[in-house]
Amino acid sequence: MAGFGALRGQGHWPTLLAAFLYFDFSFMVWTMLGPLSTEIAESLAVGGFLISETQKATLLSIPVLAGAILRIVLGFGVDKFGAKKTALSSQLIVILVLFYAYFKGSSITYEELLVVALGLGFAGASFAVALPQAGQWYPPKLQGVVLGIAGAGNIGVVIDFLFAPKIAQIWGWESVFLVGAVLSTIIFLTYIFMAKDAPAEVYTPRPKKLRDYAKLLKDRDTWWFNLFYAVSFGGFVGFAGYMKVYLMNTYQADMSTFGLDILNEQNVKVTAGYFGALCIFAGAILRPVGGAVADRFGGVKSLYLFFGSVLAFALLNAFMVLPFGFAILVLFLIMASLGMANGAVFQLVPQRFGKDIGIMTGLVGAAGGLGGTFIINAFGWSKEVFGGYSEGFMIFALIVLVALIGISLVKTRWRTTWGVNAGGRI
Repeated sequence: MAGFGALRGQGHWPTLLAAFLYFDFSFMVWTMLGPLSTEIAESLAVGGFLISETQKATLLSIPVLAGAILRIVLGFGVDKFGAKKTALSSQLIVILVLFYAYFKGSSITYEELLVVALGLGFAGASFAVALPQAGQWYPPKLQGVVLGIAGAGNIGVVIDFLFAPKIAQIWGWESVFLVGAVLSTIIFLTYIFMAKDAPAEVYTPRPKKLRDYAKLLKDRDTWWFNLFYAVSFGGFVGFAGYMKVYLMNTYQADMSTFGLDILNEQNVKVTAGYFGALCIFAGAILRPVGGAVADRFGGVKSLYLFFGSVLAFALLNAFMVLPFGFAILVLFLIMASLGMANGAVFQLVPQRFGKDIGIMTGLVGAAGGLGGTFIINAFGWSKEVFGGYSEGFMIFALIVLVALIGISLVKTRWRTTWGVNAGGRI
């Protein structure tokens, strides 16, 4: 296994660290509406706007959708202008949006929140910058663990669920945007001094045109990777974004027993954040493990294992209303499997499309964002139409099953064609 010790003496660790921090805090900002969803809905209600389940899902899904589309744009920017310039430009937009939301405060309207959500998409698009910038410094045999480390920045959503509800409880939900704006400014300055684009002797940029994107979209492997990442990352970010809404709607009474004061609804919201953080932490922290496992056993075998686990647990949720403790365990295992699947997918992508990693990271990342958007809205629709989430879990399980069938269809061709000289295990 290409372990973490193999990184010693390789690449450029300040850039790898900067990529991790940039993606970590960008991911935190990108998903901050999720843990604040209940508080924001109550604030809008005070102002006379009662938000429906579908509208709530729309608000939560817009940053994910915007991030998906912008990943293609920023992926193009990485190849055209360099990862560092692209990262700093995007981060500046995020900082401005966060300060705007803070200064508008409780007077903000639903429509303005949709615009803020759109701006937060630039934070989600950081994926298309952080991963290629880190990966450009390292050889093919280390791509799984390197991109796993950089991609583990999605642990930022755990920070959201741990601290955002508590900060909102003490100082108001608007203050969370101020904290995000300040931290984003610090990361902006850190990135200036720590991150470096790989020199020509390590990585030669190949600026792409739109026709290069079109060419890759004609390659069937692009679409297979899009599907697999729409399931793995889409599932992760979809569940992460909707986690608090799901827990509050399904297990609010159960969570009240864990609060400091069972009569205090605000403590239940904080408790929901803690349990959400626990589940999301599994997927965030295990992404590098998934990449390392794929380096050792091959990405295909790893995806069979990870997706198979997700399918089983999704079906369990679809056909049973689980007791609270068991439900948290199942959600924890779902997120762990999705996180490791993310690492496994990106063990394969650089081996198949190493010369086009900037564009492919954008395309595949966009597919992941689209998957997350679909999943959030599927759960919102399920709750509003059927009053529960069984149908949402059924839809997700069906998509995972399609991905498993897809792996079976491509594995032999991959191993006997480009996989022969890929430089790593397929």
